[in-house]
Amino acid sequence: MDKIPCLPPGYSAVAPGHIATVVTSLQMFQRPAPRPGAGLAPGLQLSRLERPSIQRYRHLYRAVGQDWLWFSRLVMADDKLAAILADPLVHIYALQDGQQDLGILELDFRVPGECELAFFGLTPAAVGTGTGRALMNEALALAWSQPINRLWVHTCTLDHPAALAFYRRSGFTPYAVQVETGPDPRLAGTLPRDCASHVPIIEPAGTPD
Repeated sequence: MDKIPCLPPGYSAVAPGHIATVVTSLQMFQRPAPRPGAGLAPGLQLSRLERPSIQRYRHLYRAVGQDWLWFSRLVMADDKLAAILADPLVHIYALQDGQQDLGILELDFRVPGECELAFFGLTPAAVGTGTGRALMNEALALAWSQPINRLWVHTCTLDHPAALAFYRRSGFTPYAVQVETGPDPRLAGTLPRDCASHVPIIEPAGTPD
């Protein structure tokens, strides 16, 4: 691989075999008014998963996040993930249509007075149907039903391109921006090589074709 001789000011090189993303954190300090016309469609239900197994959880997580390179919970040690799933202050929900999972909602209340909207998303079949807005109304109602003063979430440039605007329309305000880099999970076999085609794979030097 040819080396970049000189980077413009403000640029940083990302190592081959790695990916980079801009992470935006957003927050709110009171529950906003529900967005109109955003109830769950007939036949959909939001079911809380009480102490789900690691396999059940990762199946849901992967169904929603694979195309967006969600991998943190796939590579997390089983004992650490099991502790999170068993914690009564972590509320995990699956959006279902009676036959299959269509979405994930995870609310983390482990910090007193706060809630992190840890994971929120839909499977490809449900994206663009208006279901996301309905799921967000459910998320806000559930989060603010607890004694919290702050609800926060983060999104990144690996997510759906409309994610940041969606969170802002839902009542969140950006407050921090960071750049995160790490090994590409497709190269380690954690995720299929053909997922997330919007993010190119940059092979490490010496990788055979």
